[in-house]
Amino acid sequence: MPFTVPRRTAALALVLCAQAAAAADWSDTSIGYRYGTKFAEPFNSQDITKHVINVTHASGSQYGTDFFNLDVLSSNGTDSDATEAYLLYRHTADLGKLMERDFKAGIVRGLGLTGGFDVNTKNDPFYASKKRMLVAGPTLMLDVPGFLNVSLLALWESNKPVGITSRYSYDVHPMLTAAWGIPVAAGWSFEGYVNFIGTKGRDEFGNGTAPEINFDGQVMYDVSGVVGFKPNTFKAGFEYQYWRNKFGNLHSVPGATAKTPMVRVEYHF
Repeated sequence: MPFTVPRRTAALALVLCAQAAAAADWSDTSIGYRYGTKFAEPFNSQDITKHVINVTHASGSQYGTDFFNLDVLSSNGTDSDATEAYLLYRHTADLGKLMERDFKAGIVRGLGLTGGFDVNTKNDPFYASKKRMLVAGPTLMLDVPGFLNVSLLALWESNKPVGITSRYSYDVHPMLTAAWGIPVAAGWSFEGYVNFIGTKGRDEFGNGTAPEINFDGQVMYDVSGVVGFKPNTFKAGFEYQYWRNKFGNLHSVPGATAKTPMVRVEYHF
């Protein structure tokens, strides 16, 4: 089945790209590293050790925000010494600013429209994922210290793994997602995301898929003063990921549920 994008979605992507081109009022770029020994991959019953390097950029203007993240993941021998690159981009247009309307109500600070994409590639010999995904949908921006955004997104996802001669498109499916960065005490913050992803029909091998839960939370501390840098330059902390039915695989599949503690450090500039 070919991977097609509805015309309305293509038009939305153009609008979002135009908004993303606006000059940023603020920005934050970081390079990070995290490490864990209990990563999991479907159809692999062994714990996997991974080193992950990430580059993250977030910025905003009066009309919206941009978020970019690139993870480069290196696995040990239990995952065939594989290397994976995963790129994610999101732009959220602030509809209140664009339409000159006030959408504030109770805890809701504003209303946005989010669009973006995910792309990955992995060089393992068994699956060798080549995921491509577009996302689009509304976002509620909640009035909390820091930020908390909740989005309901449609996902247009395809893949072309080993053994598949042409790119396969899954059914369009929904994702309810929340992302946050909230200060909790002097120097401490709670950051992360949680995704509730609906089933995406049959996979490329004809198997049924399951709904996913993917939680990734970090407790970070600003250690900049210890090394003589300005605040919010160096952060260190602990991260935990819980991913049930990973990639839509049934819970009974070995490795389809990940429970992964990690250590994490970040340099912001």
